[in-house]
Formats: sequence, C-alpha cells, structure tokens
Amino acid sequence: MKDLIPTERIEQAIFLVRGQKVILDGDLSRLYGVTTKRLNEQVKRNRKRFPDDFMFQLNLQEVARLRSRFATLNGGRGRHRKYLPYVFTEHGAIMAANVLNSDRAIEASVCVVRAFVRLRELIASHKDLSKRLDELERKYDSQFKEVFDAILELMTPPTPPKPRIGFRA
Repeated sequence: MKDLIPTERIEQAIFLVRGQKVILDGDLSRLYGVTTKRLNEQVKRNRKRFPDDFMFQLNLQEVARLRSRFATLNGGRGRHRKYLPYVFTEHGAIMAANVLNSDRAIEASVCVVRAFVRLRELIASHKDLSKRLDELERKYDSQFKEVFDAILELMTPPTPPKPRIGFRA
C-alpha cells in the first residue's frame, strides 16, 4: 500500500521537545485534513484521552526555539496564533486520529506512526554505532599504548645540558 503522505515529509515535522519526539498541532491538523482549531476542539472535548505523555502545550521559550528553526513568519492580520501550540507524541497523534474519526485522519495516522517508528530505528542504529566505536577505541588504546608513548617521547625535545658553574682554565 502506497503511503498517503511521504514518510520523509512527516519526519521533517517531528521535533525533539522535552526529550520526546513530537509533532505540532498545526502540522498534525494539515496531515489529517482538518483545521488546527477543529483538531484542538476535539482534543478538548476528549481531554481524558490525552494524558501529559500523549500531548502537552509548549511554553514561550520552546515556541521561540522552534520559531527560530523556520525562516520567517507570514505577514498579515489573523495569521498568527493567539495561544501557545500543543504538541503530540506518537501515541497522541494516533489518539487524535481516533477522536477526529475521519477516513483521511485514520489513513494519515498510519503514515505518522511509520515516520515515528523509522526515526526510532535511526536513533537506535546511531546508538549501536556509537557503542561499537567506543569498544574499538578501548581495544586499540590498550594495544597501541606503547607506540603512542614512543611517539610522544620522540616528539619532546631533549633537555639541554646545564652549564657548569665556576671558572674554566
């Protein structure tokens, strides 16, 4: 089955905030084919389905940091948000599709989940690579210690002989 939305596009909308991978309510609403206002209305009506580990509201500093990642704001009256945006974790994005109850939201939620899973796999592979590099470094450090010591000894200049004190005949 071909994805409704390319996974790469969704991955670009996922950010790391407070140590969690999240997607902004505006990005999620565009993916699900509804307005941000409608998405947030449904979330408020079903607040029990969205605990803090599924969804949370950003603070001013987090919004400023995210805003700096984007080029510029669009101009014009009514184009800026009055309220701080909400962000959804992977589980929150699935729950949002359930409360919206539209075919597009359900199809798009599958794509969103795939993007989160792919990012999780990438992070796991980076951790594995880092672990292997550390092991190799420890292994070769002990084997080549004598070589490194010899090189350091050759690199240090010899100490000049001290002049003799006293009269010379």
